[in-house]
Amino acid sequence: MLSAGIVGLPNVGKSTLFNAVTRTRKAQAANYPFCTIDPNQGVVTVPDPRLAALSKISNSKKLIPAAIEFVDIAGLVRGASQGEGLGNQFLSHIREVDAIVQVVRCFDSSDIHHVAGSVDPIRDIEVINTELILADLGSLQKRAERLKKGAKGGDKVAQAELAVTEKLIPHLDAGKPAITLELTDEEKKTAKALTLLTTKPTIFACNVAEDALGEVARQLAAGEEVAEADLHPSTRYVKAVQAYANDHLATGAIVISAQIESELVELPDEEAQEYLRDLGVEESGVGALIRAVYHLLGLRTYLTTGEQETRAWTIRAGDKAPAAAGVIHSDFERGFIAAETIHFDELVRLGSFAKAKEAGKLRIEGKEYVVADGDVMEFRFNV
Repeated sequence: MLSAGIVGLPNVGKSTLFNAVTRTRKAQAANYPFCTIDPNQGVVTVPDPRLAALSKISNSKKLIPAAIEFVDIAGLVRGASQGEGLGNQFLSHIREVDAIVQVVRCFDSSDIHHVAGSVDPIRDIEVINTELILADLGSLQKRAERLKKGAKGGDKVAQAELAVTEKLIPHLDAGKPAITLELTDEEKKTAKALTLLTTKPTIFACNVAEDALGEVARQLAAGEEVAEADLHPSTRYVKAVQAYANDHLATGAIVISAQIESELVELPDEEAQEYLRDLGVEESGVGALIRAVYHLLGLRTYLTTGEQETRAWTIRAGDKAPAAAGVIHSDFERGFIAAETIHFDELVRLGSFAKAKEAGKLRIEGKEYVVADGDVMEFRFNV
């Protein structure tokens, strides 16, 4: 199962968010640095309203959503790449995850200590990014010396790694994460084997205060209609993070209130939804974050449905029909014949499989079909 590590400076709300995402109290959350030392792990179901809609069509007895893993990692401080704070542990834990959720403090509060003494989201992001870049740079510089010896001896793998390493070192030295360097597909495979921290896809979680969430959501939705002078301070912070995320990493930023999300865990779903509506928020930030991370990891979902269950199956973007069938059972892939397929949107619009068949919308797809997110499938196989 692929995993995402929740990272950030101390006291930005990482552990509170982890508890909300995993709907547990596994991570200790307190107002002092390095509250988290050993990483906490939790499996998280991916919110998917398509399951409920499909189950009504099939009268399914149960719903089984997709899942990913989240890891709560110790807070990082300036100098972590040189072992400051819990730097060495922090970096080793990041190396083990597949993607990064960087929690950024986007609220002012005299009650919650900030490790740098003031709130500045972009400075905080750059502290973390700089430490990850420095750690990668140091790792590659050491590795390059070893690779040169192997490359001179005719080792083809060493030659390929050295060529990529010599492209990455000046890029990192310029303060740019490895993921932003343009490489060929073959070079990307080589770079992946180097297990660099800054090759991991990243998304930002903008943590705002409980009393600011509704106003921030309203102002962001209004866009340019709200004058700069009228923006809530947290809205300014969030907009700055969104711009940074887009310009520097071509990624996104999700607005959450870790404190609100931790309180919603205690409420039944209907009460939680009503609470959010009262705040002027349409859905839980945690739900949006989980879905965003799922896609960030390169994962997609196809669906199966019947009387026994409606289920979301996880595949990688670009997987073809036989590989998707193999997620259910290796025999399905080995003996794949075809897949009866209809997209969720089309099926729901028509209302039933019978009507879909009458309308000629049930397609028979073969081995070269690339499965789309939201495809509803039934496989034909023979072993």
